[in-house]
Amino acid sequence: MNDAALVVPTVRLRRGALRLIDQTRLPGEYVIVERRDVDGVVEAIRALRVRGAPAIGLAAAYGLLVAVEARWGDERTWFFDSEVPDAPASSARGIERFPADVPVRAVVACLEAAREALAASRPTAVNLHWALDRMARGWRDSPVDDARSLLRRLLAEADAIHTEDLAMCRAIGRHGAALIADGDAVLTHCNTGGLATSGFGTALGIVFTAVAEGRRVHVFADETRPLLQGARLTAWECRRAGIPVDVLVDGAAASLIASGRVACAIVGADRIAANGDTANKVGTLGLAVACHRYGVPFYVAAPSSTIDASLPDGSGIPIEQRGAGEVLGFAGVRTTPDGVGAWNPAFDVTPAGLISAIVTERGVHRPPYRFDASPR
Repeated sequence: MNDAALVVPTVRLRRGALRLIDQTRLPGEYVIVERRDVDGVVEAIRALRVRGAPAIGLAAAYGLLVAVEARWGDERTWFFDSEVPDAPASSARGIERFPADVPVRAVVACLEAAREALAASRPTAVNLHWALDRMARGWRDSPVDDARSLLRRLLAEADAIHTEDLAMCRAIGRHGAALIADGDAVLTHCNTGGLATSGFGTALGIVFTAVAEGRRVHVFADETRPLLQGARLTAWECRRAGIPVDVLVDGAAASLIASGRVACAIVGADRIAANGDTANKVGTLGLAVACHRYGVPFYVAAPSSTIDASLPDGSGIPIEQRGAGEVLGFAGVRTTPDGVGAWNPAFDVTPAGLISAIVTERGVHRPPYRFDASPR
């Protein structure tokens, strides 16, 4: 299997518009949506049209450029056109159309306002803030007098985030594939394939790589309530790759682990503290507890941009609380009595002591974990 064929166009910048696979419509419809202003990008992130820590970081990086397009461009005179991963570099020719009389300070003001809006879109995934901080250094650390020069710099930086994430995910796959033997069954939670990243995947990327290396792997995918990212997205990616997959309700995962039918569980991460405590989609903690009880290896896979070494442990990780409607109904139909409330955290934190290994692009890390510096 050629891993290039597994890359999905999760996030792209084309002719001034952010183009996204609308993940809320999968698996029934494969639809590419466009967002042409920062409010649209924020809505796409909040509504989970684009989701997964690396993917929303990339969407935010390109979203800054979309904000500039919305302020000074139009569909006929677009400035930004990224060709990643289809070509080695973007086309910066459109930037020459940016009005020469616009002062740099006006562009920076636009970028700062967009950065603030994007940073508030979701709180838990550290990649979002990592990408925005990295882009902001382009206008804060080395100011320039020419707006076009600044915009070229920012387009190159956003594309670097894109290409680096693809490379990191492939490296995670290579390192993690050694953890999977021929004939293994792997349990996963939520979605960690190309849809959650720039196009290849983290935890599911490990499975893709193992299969590409000739191993037979069977995936068990938690459906991942309340929004069914496992049933809708992981199952879709596995079918697309020709990998056998069974979906199970989240409540059945502990029984599956106890049965001895899975060789390991592999999940992704939205933030990893310095000691290895890991925030991931709610329900991950329960998997880790069950794996620990029954002696099944529990692995986390994430790029180093997900590490937040400013937090000594997971107690400081902010946990996003989402709307009650996601829990109180299903597919637009209310399933609970009127007057009933809901507790709907999007994530939980798994203590490092329950994690058998953390796989990053740098290798397979074993406990005790000591991540001394975030890759800022």
